[in-house]
Amino acid sequence: MDSPHTRHPTPGPAGGASDQGGAGAEEAAAFWERLHRARRARGGRVNPLLAETAAPLRPGAALDLGCGAGGDALWLARHGWRVTAVDISATAVARLRDHARELSLADRVSTERHDLAAGFPAGRFDLVSAQYLHTPFALPRERVLRAAARALNPGGLLLIVDHGSTAPWSWNQDPDARHPTPAEVAAGLDLDPARWSVLRADMPRRRATGPGGQSATVTDNVLLVRRNPA
Repeated sequence: MDSPHTRHPTPGPAGGASDQGGAGAEEAAAFWERLHRARRARGGRVNPLLAETAAPLRPGAALDLGCGAGGDALWLARHGWRVTAVDISATAVARLRDHARELSLADRVSTERHDLAAGFPAGRFDLVSAQYLHTPFALPRERVLRAAARALNPGGLLLIVDHGSTAPWSWNQDPDARHPTPAEVAAGLDLDPARWSVLRADMPRRRATGPGGQSATVTDNVLLVRRNPA
């Protein structure tokens, strides 16, 4: 999972996780651990679509799936949210925990090293953010995202932002890579329309900056789902 400031999924998924047990899950965890150690990133910029979505909301409980360097979790905490941030990388989680403490946000940021393929974080949330939940390892993504939808409080929002194009700094440079549209992601979730509503499904373009300072025009595939009030 990478974003303008390079977030990652918990393999298995910000982490995401692998749909494999044993050696497969260990390989995925090791991949993201090496990446985070190499980049030495702490904090970082908030993903713009998360800021755009969350800014007008009343702060509550948020879940950051695949927190990576922690830019989103810290932004939410600064804006009054209580954040549970999960990632498969122990380095990512430890850095975020330390950074939150240094910024006097430790009371608003709870971190967990978590393999989402093996289970889903406990709790109910007003906002669940899945930013660029991509991984080169097998991941039961639809199952994870359905669990995220079920974890919403009534009226809560699930924001899924996926890559709609390949950035020059992405770990996935496969020229044949296909990016599912927001409508295809929504169809795969197969949520009961009586209980969940799609508020947004589009593919905006923007200018993004990569971890090395490179810039490029990228496409984001955006799906915003609300759990209908009871």
